[in-house]
Amino acid sequence: MSSQHPVVDFDPVFLSLGPFDLPWIGAVGPLNIHWYGITYLIGFACYYLLGRYRIKRHADGWTHEQLSDFLFYGAIGIIVGGRLGWVLFYNDTSLLSDPTLPLRVWEGGMSFHGGLSGVLLAMLYFKRKTEKTFFQVSDFIAPLVPTGILAVRLGNFLNGELWGRLTQHPWGMIFPDSLPVHLQAINLPVGAWQQMYEQGQLDAFARHPSTLYEALGEGLITFVLVWWVANKARYRGTVSAVFLLSYGTARFVAEFFREPDANRGFIAFEWMTMGHLLTLPLLAFGLWILSRKRPAINGAK
Repeated sequence: MSSQHPVVDFDPVFLSLGPFDLPWIGAVGPLNIHWYGITYLIGFACYYLLGRYRIKRHADGWTHEQLSDFLFYGAIGIIVGGRLGWVLFYNDTSLLSDPTLPLRVWEGGMSFHGGLSGVLLAMLYFKRKTEKTFFQVSDFIAPLVPTGILAVRLGNFLNGELWGRLTQHPWGMIFPDSLPVHLQAINLPVGAWQQMYEQGQLDAFARHPSTLYEALGEGLITFVLVWWVANKARYRGTVSAVFLLSYGTARFVAEFFREPDANRGFIAFEWMTMGHLLTLPLLAFGLWILSRKRPAINGAK
C-alpha cells in the first residue's frame, strides 16, 4: 500500500546569497530571502498595479502620489499591527515581561486581524492628511487588499504552517511539522521516514490544506466579489462592507477546517477558535455599515 496523500515540504528559502567577506567586518551571511517575504512583496505589487488601474478607470479623487503614500502607511500598519496582534492574541509571553517581542519580526508570527487594525489606523491618518472621508479611503483600498491576502496565504502553505485538522479526504495533505514528535524525520533513522510515507503509514495524519481554502475564499473569491461591487456601488461604504462580510465569512468557515492554535484550543462552546472570535466584529461591522444611511457616490445613478 502506497501513500495517497502528498507531502507539503517546500524549501522556505527562495534565494540564499553569500556568505560575503566584507572589509573590516569579515564573513557575513548567508542572506536568506524567504518565500513568505516574497509573497508580501507580491501583495504590495498587486496593490499598486490594481490601484493605478482603478485611478485610471474610477479615480474618485485619488492620485498616483496618494496611492504610493498609502502603500507606505499601509505597509507599516500591516507589519506593526500584524506583529503586535500576534503577540496579543496568539503568543503566551506577556508583553510586559518582554516589551521587545513585537519588534522581533524576523522570528515570525503575524496576525491578520492585527494587521487589519494597523491598516485601519493608517486609513484614519491618511483621511485626515488628505481631507478625504473615511469611506472614500476604505472603499478605494478594499478591492486592492484580497490579492495580497491570497499571496500571503500561499506563503503560509509553502511554509508548511497553519495546517488544517485531520482528514481522510483524498485532498488531505501531510505536513511534516504537524506529525507527532516521534514520527518527524529529524527523530528517525535516515530513510525511515520516507519508507513509512511510501508505505502509507503516515496517511492517518493527513490534514486539510486550510491555507489553500483561505487563499481561495479570503483571497480569490473575495477579490472577484469586491472588485465587481466596486464597479457597481452607488453608496459610500458598500465596498468596505462587502469586503468585511466576504472576508469574514470565508475566514469564519475556514476556521472549522484549520487546526486550533495549540496554546489556545477552543475559546468557547467547544468549537469557537480565536480566529472565530476575532472575525465576529468584522461581520458585525460590515452589517452595521450596510444598515445605516450612506451618502451617494458622486455620479452614481
